Amino acid sequence: MEYGFTTAAYVVAAVLFILSLGGLSGQESAKRAVWYGIAGMALAVLATLMGPGSGLWLLSLILIAGGGVIGYQLATKVQMTQMPELVAAMHSLVGLAAVFVGYIAHIELNRVLGMMPTERAALEGFAALLAHKTPVEINILRVELFLGVFIGAVTFTGSVIAYGKLAGRVDSAAKKLPGGHMLNAGAAALSLLCLIWYFNSGSFFPLFLMTLAALFIGYHLITGIGGADMPVVVSMLNSYSGWAAAAIGFSLGNDLLIVVGALVGSSGAILSYIMCKAMNRSFVSVILGGFGGTSGPAMAVEGEQIAIDADGVATALNEADSVIIIPGYGMAVAQAQQAVSQLVTKLRAKGKTVRFAIHPVAGRLPGHMNVLLAEARVPYDIVMEMDEINEDFPDTDVAIVIGSNDIVNPAAQDDPNSPIAGMPVLEVWKAKQVFVSKRGQGTGYSGIENPLFYKDNTRMFYGDAKKSLEELLPKIE
Repeated sequence: MEYGFTTAAYVVAAVLFILSLGGLSGQESAKRAVWYGIAGMALAVLATLMGPGSGLWLLSLILIAGGGVIGYQLATKVQMTQMPELVAAMHSLVGLAAVFVGYIAHIELNRVLGMMPTERAALEGFAALLAHKTPVEINILRVELFLGVFIGAVTFTGSVIAYGKLAGRVDSAAKKLPGGHMLNAGAAALSLLCLIWYFNSGSFFPLFLMTLAALFIGYHLITGIGGADMPVVVSMLNSYSGWAAAAIGFSLGNDLLIVVGALVGSSGAILSYIMCKAMNRSFVSVILGGFGGTSGPAMAVEGEQIAIDADGVATALNEADSVIIIPGYGMAVAQAQQAVSQLVTKLRAKGKTVRFAIHPVAGRLPGHMNVLLAEARVPYDIVMEMDEINEDFPDTDVAIVIGSNDIVNPAAQDDPNSPIAGMPVLEVWKAKQVFVSKRGQGTGYSGIENPLFYKDNTRMFYGDAKKSLEELLPKIE
């Protein structure tokens, strides 16, 4: 009865998770998709607690309550600008959990193998599952367990470094230890030797030695990736955490964990590939910590940045017929989405065509800008992807860039030695007038200079984006 209920509940939960992932692909269905995910996770936890091998109810309830309190605190205190580093932090916990579960599975496996057949017959839960495995199945289990710990360890340290870079606590520049990629290759080779050793001996030491090597790989891989590629890194670590969960699911014989891990792993990998394509990056070079690079110094930027005040921007907007707004991470930092929404409402009320141009990697996290605009109740139908709107800039009267740098940088097309050379960007410089809302003359998170700020049709609207827009709003007549 227990097995039947658990299996049925897992099937329903898996369907809910699939519906959740599918719904997140569209803005209008995203909210419903989140509820599907919540329902699926609640059902999965309930089925696990009531299923075979269940026990330690008091401890389980204490841990669930503690996790719920922590989750609630994070949900109420973490700002939208902190979501990328929060996601990275959550990935680190998944990786660490995979390592611990793998170790426990190893201990249980050796305990069961050391028992007499009569003792094994009385086992329950996970131990009973191990007791009925054939020698071939046990060997396969060791490989699955080993891979789960390896991927989990890489995910843990990689996610910790990603969190540090996104939160500004670790230098975002790409850095490697002397020896570079050879150190990573050596650690990977050591891990492979440990796999052979562990497969033949079943002892803990090769598993532990591989864990140390994997922890180093995760650390060194992500320190070798620069800030401009961090959106890909976050998605890639999401994929790693999924594969770690799937591998541990095989070790535990948990079908739902296998399905969910595969869903997260494959979707994260696909998203990473899509973002690499959007940034004209080699997927392999990014995940291996920055193989390749430019062949010479970047082009020098000539000219000066010309400032403009709110009156000047208002005059241009009042005279314009078409406006495209390009939001970026700076808008999120300033929490200016509500002011942007009010500006759009006023401009559209005057009969002007206003649209948003969203780059696939804007905001250090895929979909970050879409979430902010949806929160500010910006109509979905005027939020356009880069490929849908890029050809419209030459016919646009005013383009307003709010806190973006790399995604509107013409050096991606003009300078073969730029760190973002070949990256598809929003061609805002082709608009008749360009206004850039920016705090100052800095180069932004990735440290890359932007020739857009020096072009003849560009004016710099300096200041905090929220305050600048609030100053601008009364002047739109």
